[in-house]
Amino acid sequence: MALTPRRGGGAGDPGIAVITRTKPQTKKPNLYRVLLLNDDFTPMEFVVHVLQHFFNKSQDDAYRIMMHVHQNGVGECGVFTYEVAETKVTLVMDFARQHQHPLQCVMERN
Repeated sequence: MALTPRRGGGAGDPGIAVITRTKPQTKKPNLYRVLLLNDDFTPMEFVVHVLQHFFNKSQDDAYRIMMHVHQNGVGECGVFTYEVAETKVTLVMDFARQHQHPLQCVMERN
């Protein structure tokens, strides 16, 4: 809200204040899909564990996503803002490397 003083014409006129409301223009952040890519070496149980641990998926949802990755080559783990998606990709990739798995996790703009 902005207060804009306006002066009147007479010497004894104290003036008039006009209040104007400005509506802030907020832009929604871009969203990014976090995807797991299939490989022939990472155990299915490890992928389910990753989905449960890093993406808070239930056992059933994690299994369903893992099977989708296995059958289709790629599967979506979730949709996040850039910073969150980037962090999740890094965490998953680091975790897979620590456990000596070639699992690939990537992000793409939604």
